[in-house]
Amino acid sequence: MSTPQSQKAKKTIYFSILGSFGLATIKWFAGFFGNSFALIADAIESTSDIFASILVLLGIKYSERPADKTHPYGHGRIEPLITFIVVIFLVISATIIAYTSLINIQTPHEPPKSWTLIVLGLIIVWKEISYHVVMSRAKQLNSSSLKADAWHHRSDAITSIAAFIGISMALLLGDGYQSADDWAALFASGFILYNCYRIFRPALGEIMDENLYDDIVDLIKLKSLDVKRVMDTEKCFVRKNGMFFLVDIHAIVPGDLTVKEGHDVAHQLKDYLMQQIPEISNVFVHIEPFNPQVYESLSNQ
Repeated sequence: MSTPQSQKAKKTIYFSILGSFGLATIKWFAGFFGNSFALIADAIESTSDIFASILVLLGIKYSERPADKTHPYGHGRIEPLITFIVVIFLVISATIIAYTSLINIQTPHEPPKSWTLIVLGLIIVWKEISYHVVMSRAKQLNSSSLKADAWHHRSDAITSIAAFIGISMALLLGDGYQSADDWAALFASGFILYNCYRIFRPALGEIMDENLYDDIVDLIKLKSLDVKRVMDTEKCFVRKNGMFFLVDIHAIVPGDLTVKEGHDVAHQLKDYLMQQIPEISNVFVHIEPFNPQVYESLSNQ
């Protein structure tokens, strides 16, 4: 089922795909006619960005599928899996760039054309703007795959900066420094690999249900006390499922409630938390009866 969050995410991905396609085309032409391998390396990464963004888009569309018999919690876990695939794309791109750079460093060639610097300057500005646009939306929607897509833009900007520095050195320093352009591309490949780790680590934590959401847990516990007959909360676990959160919470209620009354409190708590915190997609409530002796022993410790 399509949600406002997924609609916003898809619009952001369309923005990434169109931007990467336009920039990749410009970089391929500028790199080829401007005699700059750093720009060609940049074009390789931008081309991989297109395919990575398409994968993210497909992942978001798949995650919209409602829960079913074989996927009772929904299909949101496709997001970190897509993030892993995006990281693989980045690693392959970085490896190709590094390998070709090392070959070009050992091969004499003409320096790049000076006008490629203008192209790179415009690319750097656009990619940095794209990074902030996509990252802002990723944080807003709690999307790990969108964060990976944002880092594609940031790594693209960094490789363009490296290319800009390398071309500038090749042009300013003259003979003997033609390979500065290739060294810049080699540096860019190393930075891309570093970003791969930064993208991979949070997604791995998501898959492993790592405890990363203490701030949300605190908010849930605080909001729970607003519900009538909820005296306190005990355990509260939060795990991420796509762009949303699943919550397991133990609510302490008066011990003299009937089973039906306890059942009603659980539903009231679930509905209230989902209303107050829209990022929550489901709440599993376990009712605990209030035990004065337990509380007295805890207060005396």
